[in-house]
Amino acid sequence: MKFNRSRKLYNEALNLMPGGVSSPVRAFKPHPFFVKKAKGSKIYDVDGNEFIDYCMAYGALILGHANDEVRFEIEKKLREGWIYGTPIELEIKYAKLIRKYYPSIEMLRFVNTGSEATMSALRLARGFTGKEKIVKVEGSFHGSHDSVLVKAGSGATTFGVPNSAGIPIDFVKKTLQVPFNDLELLSDVLEKNEDVSAVIMEPVMGNSSLIIPDKDYLREVRKITQEKDVLLIFDEIITGFRIAMGGAQEYYGVKADITTLGKIAGGGFPIGIYGSKKEIMERVAPSGDVYQAGTFSGNPISLLAGYTTLKILEKRGIVNKVAKKAEKLCEALKDSLKRVEVAQIASMFCIYFGKSPKNYSEALKLDKEAYMKFFWRLIEKKVFFPPSQFEVCFMSDSHSEEDIEKTFNAIIEAYETQNWYQG
Repeated sequence: MKFNRSRKLYNEALNLMPGGVSSPVRAFKPHPFFVKKAKGSKIYDVDGNEFIDYCMAYGALILGHANDEVRFEIEKKLREGWIYGTPIELEIKYAKLIRKYYPSIEMLRFVNTGSEATMSALRLARGFTGKEKIVKVEGSFHGSHDSVLVKAGSGATTFGVPNSAGIPIDFVKKTLQVPFNDLELLSDVLEKNEDVSAVIMEPVMGNSSLIIPDKDYLREVRKITQEKDVLLIFDEIITGFRIAMGGAQEYYGVKADITTLGKIAGGGFPIGIYGSKKEIMERVAPSGDVYQAGTFSGNPISLLAGYTTLKILEKRGIVNKVAKKAEKLCEALKDSLKRVEVAQIASMFCIYFGKSPKNYSEALKLDKEAYMKFFWRLIEKKVFFPPSQFEVCFMSDSHSEEDIEKTFNAIIEAYETQNWYQG
């Protein structure tokens, strides 16, 4: 497989953009491939290579690339303009559709990115409660704003330490961390810190490999936060409209106080959403004193792409359909692969070079180098997995039975060439 054009473009990009990319995970050694186009389950690079894609824009696409129905609606809308800076009727229609599947959301605000949604949700939690501290789960990713870019210090539960240069230590002093799937430590932190406004978490972790909550973990988290009068924020930017139409809250039967959405909700276009019950959301400007604004918020194209996508999911039961495809592939892999583990929930799945983790510290023990060797062997067999052991694979409605069979064979062949891997 040749990558001459991609290699040339990457060398040029290195002189124009940090690391040659617009987002860090897209840079991998010796160089990424540059995509020219995509359709359905396939992406095509500038050298003419075709890949079956399980990255799916890191979970933003559940219908597949360049869905014809979504594209048709967007093309019609473009004739009418693509940004107005005024309210539009679709905001109301889309808000009602989201509220239908998320009973915990009575009011919401459309923003531009997942990072903006989580940043705004945390500001709202602090403004509503009058408390300044937050608790986040170790290894969870809630965007690239200062208060959530923290890493664990020494000890089991710690004050945050900046995970990036350029963040003053004072910005994260009020961010506490606890491990995923550990109720005792969460309860202990909330007991010792009465000034916590909110606990923010991914109900299913998708940024430290795939980490699935223990049985009743989320229910107990909900119980503990209610007892301590602390708001619970579910970051459902990945899980929203993917593990169920109502996301993790429907799947696990747990209601959050504040919810953030993105990815699928934009139908492949930039979007972020945060919502809560009316009492909390009415604190957001212009109704209240918690400020948030954005020129591109409620962008007509993003709203239309997301609304159309959700209506397609709703009409055809696609969420369950895609989950069954992922389950079929993963069950076959579990029966065939040795010394690695496979986990799957709905249309999300992950192959672990090591033991499937229960929290971030266990995820760090996974063999990242082995995974990347596996990644490149899959590339040679025309299958594109995310270029990191800490990312998650996504099945889409566009993946065919033939795609799944080819993928299974490619994984087995790629893994069997790694006879050096002893686990």
